[in-house]
Parts: sequence; structure tokens; C-alpha cells
Amino acid sequence: MVRVGLALVAVLSAASVAMDEEDGMNSNVFAYLEQEAAPVMPQLAWNASDATEHETWRLTFRAKLVELLGRWPARVPLAVHWDEDDVLETDGFTRRKVYIRSEEHYWVPAYYYIPKGLEGKAPAMVCFHGHSGIMPYIREGTEAERDKGRAHALDYAAYFAEHGYISLAVVQRGWNETRNETPHSCHRVTMDSFLLGMTPVGLRTWDAMRVIDFLLTQDEVDPERIGTAGLSGGGTTALFLAAREPRIQLAMIAGYFCTFRDSIFTIHHCICNCVPGIMQWGEMSDVAALFAPRPMLIISGDEDRIFPIDATKRAYAELETTYAVLGAEERDQVDLGMLHKDIDRGDQFAVHAGRIGDEADPLAPDPLEVFFEEDFIAESDLHFSDRLGSFFTGIIPGSPSRFRPCLL
Repeated sequence: MVRVGLALVAVLSAASVAMDEEDGMNSNVFAYLEQEAAPVMPQLAWNASDATEHETWRLTFRAKLVELLGRWPARVPLAVHWDEDDVLETDGFTRRKVYIRSEEHYWVPAYYYIPKGLEGKAPAMVCFHGHSGIMPYIREGTEAERDKGRAHALDYAAYFAEHGYISLAVVQRGWNETRNETPHSCHRVTMDSFLLGMTPVGLRTWDAMRVIDFLLTQDEVDPERIGTAGLSGGGTTALFLAAREPRIQLAMIAGYFCTFRDSIFTIHHCICNCVPGIMQWGEMSDVAALFAPRPMLIISGDEDRIFPIDATKRAYAELETTYAVLGAEERDQVDLGMLHKDIDRGDQFAVHAGRIGDEADPLAPDPLEVFFEEDFIAESDLHFSDRLGSFFTGIIPGSPSRFRPCLL
């Protein structure tokens, strides 16, 4: 009886939709929202013709973006608590657990990696996990979490440290020990922050800025060479941090860069991706343009089901124009082809970067590179799968003293 009833409802619903279409009526909420979105054009879209116009635009759009990200927490004096019971020693690095005070009522948990045998100052990477939580990204946790990290090569924070870089893996608000009543608390963080005039993207970006405050107090960190890297939800935070924070000199964004209209607006995503009102003012390429002409590496999969590759390519074309206007077109290395598993990643990235051998200028980075990956595992529960780890593995140089193109 239940199945018959459901079938009848389905038939009646289909008939109703057909009747609505014939009468020019619509009762579908997404169809309505699509109609509302159709005429919306970003009021502060990038449209500069030279560096002076870019700077004028940058100041205006940056101020609007800060406003859209919501009320910022009140700054408090930096405070740090080291968990002396949570230290990991490996052949390649020492990993320590640290809590960094972000605001009066919140401390950011993070994992701080220092390479073994480090001499002098080294560049540092602030790393953000995606919606699998922190453990698969740091080679720790349950066996299932470790397996996921190994299967998808999510361990870029540890890998950075094994290759001579300071790295800090941040536990994003709503995940792991920061969560509340559910396995992750993105919904709680989003709904409650919205009610308080804040946003999860804004809060996570604020936490990242306080993390940089912490890094600048560490003797081993080179303050002129701080970068950020993230996959998926980590890519969200990394991109907005890069747009907001002048102390970031390199951004590596994987499994996120696209357009708001074709991805966040159109396709189901975690609600934590939402920045209210942003489509009225700018697109994702505009957010990235705030970072120009500093080096940015964008990694996307051509079968990514929630960040469509065609929209990513359009967004990249917009961003490429920004870099060209700023005089970086001759150094802009772009790969719109497909890389396969059987290609030697180290050689390929050296070629794309345009710098091979010790004669390369370590302080003359190419400003932007894009790679569209063909053979990532589309059926994986991680929409970008293992491609981030593979790419990071391929492009990190052996010598930590070099600030290479699009990488530290």
C-alpha cells in the first residue's frame, strides 16, 4: 500500500510539473533561485587595464570581501599552549601538538612539524584539511583514517616537513576535537555564526591569521616565505586566507577553484562553503585576483563532480587575464593538457615551471600555474582523490633553501 501510494504521488507530481510548465507556472524552489540568479552580475568584478586600476579595485573589493566574511573576532594577545604529552618523533621530523589562542573564547588546535636536522630559518606552509577531518591528513588516527590518508596521499603537511619545510596542519573549526554534537559540526558552525553576523569561512580565515602570528614567533620560520595549501574544504580556507592575508606569499589550491555560480550555488555542498551575498559582488576568480601577482598553484580534476572543470577553466581564464595585466604573462606557465600516472611528476613540474637545475633563480617564482588532472579516482568519496599528494610530491624541491616557482 505504501509503495502504491508513493507511486501515485510520483505520478501526480509529474503531472503537476507538466501542467506548471504548460501554464508558465513554477513551484520548484531551485528553478526559482536559478531565475533570480540569472541577471545577477558581480558589482565589483575585476576589470582593470593596468596595475594602477588593479590596485584601486583591490582595495575596494578587499574591503567588501572582509565585510561579506562577517564580523571579525576581537583580537587578543597571542598565547600558545604546547601539549607536552602529544609529541611524535620520526626520522624526518618532530611533530608537536599546539593550541594557539585565536580569540577570547577559542583556541586553535594544530600540529606543528619541524624537519630533523634543520639549520637556520626555513619556509613554512599552513595546511588545511578537507571534510575528512585532520587525521587522514597527518598520517594519524584510526586505521581507517590512516588508510584513507595513504590511499589518497593526503599527508602533504608531513611531506613538506620531510623535505625541509616547517609545516603546520590546522584543525578547522567544526572538525575533530572542535566539533560539538555530530561527527563534524559544519552545520552548527555555519548556522550559529550566521545568527551572530559571522561566517565559517571568516572564522576559519581568522584562525589562520592567528596561526601566522604564531609562526612569526618561531625562530626557525622565515617570515618572508610563508605559504598555504589546502584540498577541497581546505582549499576554500586557503584561497580566502590568501585573498585576505598579505603575509602569505604562495597559495596552493586543490579541488576547489571554480565559480560560485556553477559550483557552490548549483551543486550540493556542505553549508560551510557559503559566504552570504558574495555572488552580488564578485566571483571566485575575483577572490583569487586579490592575491595576484603572488604565485598561486591551482589543481583541479576534469571529472570533479562538484567543481565542474569547464567552469574552472573559465575562472582560470579570468584570473590569467589579471596576472597578464600585472605584467606576469611571460612568466605564466599554463598546462591545460592532461597528466597521467605514468608521467614522472618531478620532471613534468620542472618543465612546466620553466626552471631546471641549480641555475634557477630561487626568488623569481612564476605567478600562476594550472594543471587539469585526467585520471583521478572519480568514484572516491574525496572528489579530488589522491591527486593533491601526487602533485605536491612531484613539485617540492629537494632543497628547502629554494623558493621555487609556485611552491616553497
